[in-house]
Amino acid sequence: MIRVLVVDDQEVVARAHRTFVDRVPGFTTVSIARDGAAALERIRRGGVDLVLLDLTMPGMSGLDVCRTLQTYPEPPDVIMVTAARDLESVRTAVRHGVVHYLIKPFTFAALRGKLDVYASYRAAAAGQRDVTDQGEIDAALAALRGSSEASLPKGMSRETLSAVRSALIAAPEGLTALQAADVVGTSRVTARRYLEHLVAGGGCEREPVYGRAGRPELRYRLRPAT
Repeated sequence: MIRVLVVDDQEVVARAHRTFVDRVPGFTTVSIARDGAAALERIRRGGVDLVLLDLTMPGMSGLDVCRTLQTYPEPPDVIMVTAARDLESVRTAVRHGVVHYLIKPFTFAALRGKLDVYASYRAAAAGQRDVTDQGEIDAALAALRGSSEASLPKGMSRETLSAVRSALIAAPEGLTALQAADVVGTSRVTARRYLEHLVAGGGCEREPVYGRAGRPELRYRLRPAT
C-alpha cells in the first residue's frame, strides 16, 4: 500500500483530494496537512511514501517544502497540485524533485492515471516485480518526464492502459476481458483491445478457458518473469 500525505491549505479541497486518493486501489491517505510546516512534521514521523502537495500556501510554499525535503536522507516522492499554469512554475517544481504536476481542478480520472503509473514505476524501481512490457517502462518514464502519448495506438489512453495493467497485477490468476472491464469500468470490447495491446507488447499472455459449450473464453495474465 502506497501511503499518501495530502497537503492543502483549503480544507474542502484537501478532503476532496483525500477522497480521490482513497478510491485508487493500492493507495491510502495517512494524513492531511494544512500548511508546509505541518507537512514536514508529519513526514519526519515516517510512514509517508508520496506527498500530494499544494504549491501556493500561506507561509511555507510547496517549493519551500520540496527544498527542505531534498535535505532528508530518504524523502518521499511529490506530486505537485496547483492552479498555477505558468511553465516556469513547472520547471522550478521539477528541479526540486517533483515527479509530476497536476493543474487544479483535476478529475478523479486524471489523478488515478498519474497514481497508477506512479505505482507501476515505483514497483519496478524497487525491484518488487518485473515490468509487464516495454510499454510500461515507456509509460512510467513518459509520465515522470511529461512526455506525450504518441506511442500509443490511436484511440487508446495512457490512463486506461494503466488501469488495465493494475487490474492484471491485482489478479495473478488472470482476468477475462469481461472481468477486466468490470474492474476498470469500461466495455468488454474496450478492455479486450487494451489486453490484446499488452499481449502484442509481450506484457501478458492469453489462454483459452474451457468448460462451457461453444467457443472458449480467453483469460489474460501477466507473463511470468524469466
